[in-house]
Amino acid sequence: MIILWIVLGLIAIGIIWFIAVFNGIVSLRNRTQEAWSDIDVQLKRRHDLIPNLIETVKGYAKHESSVFEKVTQARADAINAKGAQEAAQKENMLSDTLKSLFAVAENYPTLRASENFQQLQGELTDTENKIEASRRFYNGNVRDFNTKIQIFPNSMVAGMTGSKPFELFQIADQTEKETPQVKF
Repeated sequence: MIILWIVLGLIAIGIIWFIAVFNGIVSLRNRTQEAWSDIDVQLKRRHDLIPNLIETVKGYAKHESSVFEKVTQARADAINAKGAQEAAQKENMLSDTLKSLFAVAENYPTLRASENFQQLQGELTDTENKIEASRRFYNGNVRDFNTKIQIFPNSMVAGMTGSKPFELFQIADQTEKETPQVKF
């Protein structure tokens, strides 16, 4: 009879352990998905600001149409990106095209002095900072989730429940990792 109680106790402990690990995985998955949603919100805000910025610059730099087309195409590609890796790649391309747009703006002192342009540029800078913070938060959650499902014996529960690792949202372009040079 004692052996039966020991076996039942071990089974109960195993079930409780399985439930605890499963709930931990679900909790981390939900936090990671929420963190991705935060990135998505900031990227949408960025995408919404870009047409206003383009229209503001267009008024001053009518002959720079190729820059506007590149920014518009990069924005469309970024909006349609699927998954963290593709989104990161498309957002990096969008950042590069925005740099060229701001380079064009440098050639027009009255544009740089425009209140509307300054406000849009400030909002875009604020959004970029929020994207960076959201990216760090998301990548931290991805790290925690991926670690949880890869550690033994949690990996057995993850395998049984079909849990797959998330992709990190990384900066792919080496120039984005470099410190920008400020010249006066």
